[in-house]
Amino acid sequence: MRLASAVCAAILIVLTALPLFAHEGHEHEPAPVPTRNVPRGEASSEAFELVAVSEGRALAIYLDRFTTNQPIGDATIEVETPRGPVSATVQPGEVYRIDAPWLATAGKYDLIFTVTAGSDVDVLPVALEVPTPETTGDPAEATRPMQILLLIGAAAASFGLAVVLVPFIRRRPATAAAVIATLLLGSSVLAHEGHEHGAPAAPAGGRDVAQRLPDGSLFVPKPAQRILAIRTTMTAEAQFSRTVELPGRIIPDPNASGLVQASTGGRLSAPPGGFPRLGTRVKAGDVLAYVTPPVQTVDVSDMRQRQGELDQQIAIVARRVTRYEALAPSGAISRVQLDEAKLELEGLKDRRVALDKVRREPEALVAPVAGVIAEGTPIAGQMAQPNTVVFHIVDPARLWIEALSFDALAGAKSATARTGSGQSVALSYQGSGFADRNQSIPVHFAIEGDVNGLRVGQFVAVFASVGEEQRGLAVPRASVVRGANGQDFVFEHVSAERFQPRPVRIEPLDGERVLIAAGIGLEKRIVVQGAELLDQIR
Repeated sequence: MRLASAVCAAILIVLTALPLFAHEGHEHEPAPVPTRNVPRGEASSEAFELVAVSEGRALAIYLDRFTTNQPIGDATIEVETPRGPVSATVQPGEVYRIDAPWLATAGKYDLIFTVTAGSDVDVLPVALEVPTPETTGDPAEATRPMQILLLIGAAAASFGLAVVLVPFIRRRPATAAAVIATLLLGSSVLAHEGHEHGAPAAPAGGRDVAQRLPDGSLFVPKPAQRILAIRTTMTAEAQFSRTVELPGRIIPDPNASGLVQASTGGRLSAPPGGFPRLGTRVKAGDVLAYVTPPVQTVDVSDMRQRQGELDQQIAIVARRVTRYEALAPSGAISRVQLDEAKLELEGLKDRRVALDKVRREPEALVAPVAGVIAEGTPIAGQMAQPNTVVFHIVDPARLWIEALSFDALAGAKSATARTGSGQSVALSYQGSGFADRNQSIPVHFAIEGDVNGLRVGQFVAVFASVGEEQRGLAVPRASVVRGANGQDFVFEHVSAERFQPRPVRIEPLDGERVLIAAGIGLEKRIVVQGAELLDQIR
């Protein structure tokens, strides 16, 4: 009895332990995918920056200006290779290539590039290492032979024990059933051996894509830099006048704009050719509209009575003139009396004509200055009240900017304005107001140079120099990127294909540039074009 129980317990322990061996190598978490770049080498000088990238049995060469990162497509490149000197040929995309069958063999290659671009000549050594191809196998394959041997041994032991314990099985069927159940559970090892839950296989080749590295820097291959049009500049410290930023709005030049208003109330009517449309250029004195004043019933009655009186007086004076003309030759009346009668008749007729004009002739609205119609949409039959602005005429070549400042800017040396679209214009100081407006002082500037794309009422940011001097690094505004936490930073080009974000503190300088007061040193390559695109790389 004791011997049979011990034997069954031993079988149970052995068969229960087997799944632990068979389960070796089982993975429940996805395996990390390794990130490896294509074999490459780089070198730089004061004039050039060169990157050589392996492309199987060919070598791609990217040549840029060191300071600006501008691709060079008209250079001559001679390469000293293990097979002798080779001349690189330029291909579309400003990429140079040479045949390199020796790259198929793993090893380290020291290459020498002789670059000639215009008057610049440099010799650039590049070390290129081609690694040995790695074999990526399944970890479960190493444990599979051991699992098979364990299973064979377990099956043989179970069969032997079953033969030896046949008499015991007949006498104690319950214990025999437990042993058989244990054997059946052990068979599940075959089905579960080597099973893995969604572990992706590691790629055999490398990856050559732009990516953000664990230290926060960016790896951007040269082909990606060409697509993103990344450009850089070298930082240099200089002295600048302190600048203040003011909110502003474009207004018309008071001496080159005018308003067309109705002096009396009346009904609008169009001149020949119709009302001028918005944007139509007009000249001073052009008739833009007519205003017909309404005549009340009482006024009509008074005018008719006045017309009757004038007609009666004209008839009397006309008969007097006729009589005087007949008597004047005989000397019955003097020539002076005849002339006075004629003058009286002409005056009465003029008064009669003027009274008719009051009833029939409308008021003509004329352009006070030359320019374009900036505002005004009159409609025929529309009633215009006295002093109503019917048209606003602006000369688009003469515009001003009204900025609001908390301090008086008497005689600002220089100023620039920047629109919401990024357009920058130069300004000249015109004057400051003496009365506060909403606790601020209005300051007027005249726009100098090109005014294309600007319109009256457009809001701008004005950068005015106040005369105080300060030192710093001037960079284009496009260089500065604002992070999710509100921190401003720039990208430093630390190597040919690596960019490092640098937090900086900036101050306004003008419409095109900002001043880096702290955060980066001198003689650093800063990205001035494409910084926003680099910030999107993850």
